[in-house]
Amino acid sequence: MSSTTSGVVVGLLLALAAIAGGFTGFLLALVLGAAGGLVAAQLSGTLDLGALVGGRRRG
Repeated sequence: MSSTTSGVVVGLLLALAAIAGGFTGFLLALVLGAAGGLVAAQLSGTLDLGALVGGRRRG
């Protein structure tokens, strides 16, 4: 799936969340979408959340 197609699908899903849940539903969809994106990036190896949040450091 191209990035353009992904963007269109995400936009449509956010529009549905805004219609069904109002502004609160829209914000919840944004937060959960961002969390899902972070988890997906971590699992695919694109992002290292341990390095992002500081992780455990040994001295």
